[in-house]
Amino acid sequence: MVKLRLKRCGRKQAVYRIVAIDVRSQREGRDLQKVGFYDPIKNQTYLNVPAILYFLENGAQPTGTVHDISKKAGVFTELRLNQTKSN
Repeated sequence: MVKLRLKRCGRKQAVYRIVAIDVRSQREGRDLQKVGFYDPIKNQTYLNVPAILYFLENGAQPTGTVHDISKKAGVFTELRLNQTKSN
């Protein structure tokens, strides 16, 4: 199973990458694909929305924090629009 979760990058200041990763991998383990970036101190985010939509459509589950970040960016509204277009 694939999850969308945070992977810590910063040493002193916490900076995270949003990655698609196998559930059995460690937080710092090998990821399948990098799909975004999150800086909680500066409150900056960058999301590769097409890549996130691809993983969500194929059954990936976001963690709570990634879900909140994606929801603020409007990813789930685009997911619903894509699902209604395909039906």
